[in-house]
Amino acid sequence: MKRNYLKYTLIVLLGMGVISCKKSFLQTTPKGEFLESNYYQTPAQAFSGLVAAYDPLVTETGGSDQTYTNPIGPLNSASDDAYAGGGGSTDTPDWQVWNNYTVNSAQGPQAGFWTINFLGVSRANTILSKLGNVPGLDPATAKRYTGEALFLRAHYLFDLVRLFKNIPLITTPLDPSTIYNQPQAAPTAVYAQIESDLTTAIADLPATVVTTENGRVTGGAAVALLGKVYLYEQKWAQAATQLAIVNGTTPGGVTPTYNYQLQASFGAIFNPSNKFNSEAILEIPHTSTQNYSWNNWDSFKSNVYVQYTGPRDFSDATYAGGWGFNPITTQLHDAMQNANDPRYGYTILNLDSLSALEHKTYTPSYQNTGYFSLKYAPLTKYKSATGTVELNYPNDYIEIRLADTYLMEAEALVQSGGNAGRALALLTAVRARVGLAPVPATLANIYNERRFELALEGHRWFDLVRWGQAATALAFKGFKAGKNELLPIPLNELSNTKLVQNPGYQ
Repeated sequence: MKRNYLKYTLIVLLGMGVISCKKSFLQTTPKGEFLESNYYQTPAQAFSGLVAAYDPLVTETGGSDQTYTNPIGPLNSASDDAYAGGGGSTDTPDWQVWNNYTVNSAQGPQAGFWTINFLGVSRANTILSKLGNVPGLDPATAKRYTGEALFLRAHYLFDLVRLFKNIPLITTPLDPSTIYNQPQAAPTAVYAQIESDLTTAIADLPATVVTTENGRVTGGAAVALLGKVYLYEQKWAQAATQLAIVNGTTPGGVTPTYNYQLQASFGAIFNPSNKFNSEAILEIPHTSTQNYSWNNWDSFKSNVYVQYTGPRDFSDATYAGGWGFNPITTQLHDAMQNANDPRYGYTILNLDSLSALEHKTYTPSYQNTGYFSLKYAPLTKYKSATGTVELNYPNDYIEIRLADTYLMEAEALVQSGGNAGRALALLTAVRARVGLAPVPATLANIYNERRFELALEGHRWFDLVRWGQAATALAFKGFKAGKNELLPIPLNELSNTKLVQNPGYQ
């Protein structure tokens, strides 16, 4: 019997879901299972339902094919910033086939992306349907939970529509008899729902959270995500207006409502000892304290991707070893080095040079270039002393940060013919942080700045696709225009449903 998001939805509808308590927010320890019909009877149960809706944000393994599903790895593999790498051409095959654009409906990262995001949609729909009838849940708390659930649903739908375009739009818990009859919606309808969810969420969410609630979404995150959604829809003026709210009136300074500020040091942004720093708008937390082992597959809340990116069979006082995935392309290396960009030293580790200097060796991975990621490098000082060491790195993923929203607003302003002076100020602030002189606020310069500023953070592939540059930039990997801008609908989702495969994958 096939296993897919519809089955996950059915499981939730029939009431068998893992309810978790928290050591800290989004760090789960399973406690037990409850029938949904008997649940949501207390404020504590409502909170557990909300946490369940958050959980797919930090799900790194599983999906309908039970593979490793951290989104940054496959997205980097598909871009011109990195290769898949690893132990060989069949190591983590979902990354390999997206890297060389032989992805098909049966093999690729789509099964993980589809299942996990639709599981998130389902859980958000469930908690939204229950919040109005939870005994003892005060109105202010219910309002906040509603805002969080709406944000989460919008986030999951946004990932789905960007990756697949043609998806079912499900906004309520489904009756079991209708699960297999869901049609794909027009992308415009999905985007309209995302806009509506985020607009409501902004009003329901707090501007900031206390330290013990780090990881819960804020009004600032909803504002930023809505601005990003408008950008992807090419609603340039609306995107610029929305992003200006989170960016504030003075680029480079403190934003008045949300208090975001560029970090003085570029390298400090990604330091695990500097979590939830002033630049982080949407940060996905990970923990090293839960002693994970290989027996915890489907449960990891650490950042296993860190181990993936380290060089194979290498360690010194600074860098721990890894599995050699996502070696950096010579295209990115040469572009940053030739530009003498100061971010190079915080982004790229030239291991061949370091190995020669230290008289150490490493085992070249598949597609090895000698260049490795520093933003998510496995550092010796953060190796866990408990559990399976490689499975317990604490590095968070900052999905949206202030430099990103500065550059998105600058792009939207140029595209809309808006305030050219502000676009220049936004671009200049990002460059000034790393000691670079101003350059004109042209689209070409903004595009280049995004590549160097956000390299290896999972944005590049989406940027190339939405700019219409993917066919040229990714030609060396085999990208085919009119096909590879989308992932295929997973093969096992097409059986006994109304879903139609995306163009080029039939």
